Amino acid sequence: MNRLEISHATELLADLPGWRCEDTRGGLIKRELVFADFSQAFGFMTCLALAAERVNHHPEWFNVYNRVDITLTTHDVSGISMRDIEMARLAARLYEAIAAS
Repeated sequence: MNRLEISHATELLADLPGWRCEDTRGGLIKRELVFADFSQAFGFMTCLALAAERVNHHPEWFNVYNRVDITLTTHDVSGISMRDIEMARLAARLYEAIAAS
């Protein structure tokens, strides 16, 4: 597993609106997601948590009512790795599916 440069990670996230890279803590990816209500937000977190457990790569997140703030970083490389990009892509697909329902 390799650490990605911020510029490369930003390019890889170009097709995922709302996701941004930050050059803090060695590099991380962030997104705020807003759902219709708490049930949708919690459902999203549950689905993503189960997927994260399967791949042993867990998001940092914060939830208040219908909002979920996600931070992705790979501690093993002290920055962003492809695991974070893949988790962001999965989170984006889940968000679209759940928010659209």
